Amino acid sequence: MGLVVEGQTIRLEGPARVEHAEPLLAFLQGGENRRVDLRGAGPLHAAVVQVLLALRPGLDGPAGDAFTARWLEPLLARPQQG
Repeated sequence: MGLVVEGQTIRLEGPARVEHAEPLLAFLQGGENRRVDLRGAGPLHAAVVQVLLALRPGLDGPAGDAFTARWLEPLLARPQQG
């Protein structure tokens, strides 16, 4: 499982582990309007959540993981304040 790039979208498949955070960050910083597909995602490691919170990419979902869908997706969908 891992990360699959499809054009301007990166799809998370299965559990997103700590080693996925850096490639996810690089992908999202590599161009404008990049998106993250959470539909196949399992539990997200905190490092992956931090990347998503910091960059606020567009999300495709709902997330495949119940915890992510219930608790993290609403948090990630909110605009960054400050």
